[in-house]
Amino acid sequence: ASLMAYGMAKQSSKDPKSFGKGNIEGVAAPETANNAASTGSLLPMLTLGIPGSPTTALLLGGMVMWGLVPGPMLFIEQPDFVWGLISSLYTANVAAVLINIALIPVFVWALRMPFTVLCSLVIVLCIVGGFAPSQKMHDVWLIAGFGVAGYLLRKADYPLAPLVLALVLGPLMETSFRQTLIAEQGNVLAFVQRPLSGSFMLIALVFFLLPLIKYVRTNRRRTIAPAE
Repeated sequence: ASLMAYGMAKQSSKDPKSFGKGNIEGVAAPETANNAASTGSLLPMLTLGIPGSPTTALLLGGMVMWGLVPGPMLFIEQPDFVWGLISSLYTANVAAVLINIALIPVFVWALRMPFTVLCSLVIVLCIVGGFAPSQKMHDVWLIAGFGVAGYLLRKADYPLAPLVLALVLGPLMETSFRQTLIAEQGNVLAFVQRPLSGSFMLIALVFFLLPLIKYVRTNRRRTIAPAE
C-alpha cells in the first residue's frame, strides 16, 4: 500500500522530480496508506479469521493460543477483547504522534548528519546484522552482492514495488519451480516450450529489460548532445 501510494502521488504530482528530495507529498502519501492498510487488515482478521498482513497473522496466532475464535461471534462473546483492541489502536496513534513530536529535534539532527557518515553507519550495521546470526562470511558476501545489484537497479531506475512483491511471492515461485522440474524430469526448457508459459516468460523478460534499455538510451543521448 505504501509503495502504491507513493507511485500514485508521484505520477499525479505537478513536480515528480522533487520526490525523494524533500517533497512532503512523498512522505504523507505512503504514511497515510500504511496506517490505513495496517488498520484495515484487522477487519478481515477479526470478522473472518483471514489475516491481511504479517502482523495480523501473528495476532491471529496469538488469539488462537488464547482460545479466541475470530468471527462475527467474537464481538458478542468477547466484547472486552474486541473493544480493548480497538481502543489500543487509538492509544497507539496518539502515543506515536506525541513521541514523534517530542523527537523532532533528534530526527532533524540525524538528517543533518553528513551522508558519508550516515552511509558508513548503515553499511556497518548491515554487515554486523548479516554476520551475527550465522557467523559466516558467506552472508556478508551475499550482502555485498545484493548491494551492488541494488545500486545498479537504482541507477537504471527500476521500480521498488515489483521487488517487494517478488520477495513475498518468492517462496511460492520456488515451490512451483521445483514441482515443474520434477514433473519434467529436469528439463529447464519446459518453461518456454509451451505457448502460454513461453509468452509469459517473454513478456517478463521484456518488462525486465525496458528500464535498462531506457537507461542506456538516456545516457547515450546525454553523451551525444554535448558533442553536437
